[in-house]
Amino acid sequence: MLRYIFHRVWQSAVTLLLVSFVVFAGVRALPGDPAIAMAGEQADPATIAAVRADLGLDRSLPVQYLDFAGNALSGDFGRSIRTGMPVRHMIRVTLPVTLELAVYAMLIAVLAGVIGGVIAAVYRGRWPEWVVNGFSLVGLSVPTFWLGILAVLYLSVGLGMFPASGYVSPFDHPLRGLYFLTLPALILGVTHAAVVQRQTRSSMVETMTADFVRTARAKGLGPRTVIVRYGLRNSLIVVTTVIGLQLGLLIAGTVVTERIFSLPGIGKLTLDSVFARDYPVIQAVVMVIAASYIVINLLVDVLYTVIDPRVRVSGRAQ
Repeated sequence: MLRYIFHRVWQSAVTLLLVSFVVFAGVRALPGDPAIAMAGEQADPATIAAVRADLGLDRSLPVQYLDFAGNALSGDFGRSIRTGMPVRHMIRVTLPVTLELAVYAMLIAVLAGVIGGVIAAVYRGRWPEWVVNGFSLVGLSVPTFWLGILAVLYLSVGLGMFPASGYVSPFDHPLRGLYFLTLPALILGVTHAAVVQRQTRSSMVETMTADFVRTARAKGLGPRTVIVRYGLRNSLIVVTTVIGLQLGLLIAGTVVTERIFSLPGIGKLTLDSVFARDYPVIQAVVMVIAASYIVINLLVDVLYTVIDPRVRVSGRAQ
């Protein structure tokens, strides 16, 4: 097991290094000059050159990358070109909002997706499966931004069930904070619940036809025990993979939802930074999101050793 975990850790480190190359090159491929954006369109060449030197943009690209990578390892991403604030502080303020929204949405997606998948697998070929698959198809087909706009129009403005915008930290006011996050979390959770549901159903259908499930039924075990202990438990390794990937996508994909509901998360920070060509913030945001995605996948891989004993024995995923 330790060999497996070590193998995954160094793979994650190499992946993060490659991501840093891509981020550094991609940001500098954006059109426009951040020095001009910071100094102003009417600034004289001497002022623009001074700003470029202050930002370190007058140095060679290899030197810029080494500075960027070295500072990133220590958590120092420099200062924002747009606001002049430390990027680390801006990330520290906005990232918790996105994480709260993503975790809340993922809880909704897992609860609805796993229950729906089990129902669709157990009642295969009957009307409960058709109903669950119908909701899944709608969740996969409807764009999140359109669903969010409709939710604001009808549930917030029309019925007044939820706030149309705003944010309250659940750590300061738990109930009020969850109330403000519920509608955007539901919108985000719908699509991901559909993915979890379809994968759970597929894995459950395969598991429920296995020999050990037939043996459990022949022993006289009750349907609930067979479904939960033998069917769902042995389907969890595939479902866990999907849940981990979906959580990573949630953290990276909250941009539109945060814009619709005016949430001060990392998605809004990303959009504002792209429009302002704020190199330090864009680099930091992408690196943080990539690192989050890599860490989530690493944790999922380590969780395999808990769910599947074969990983503990062989030291690799089956």
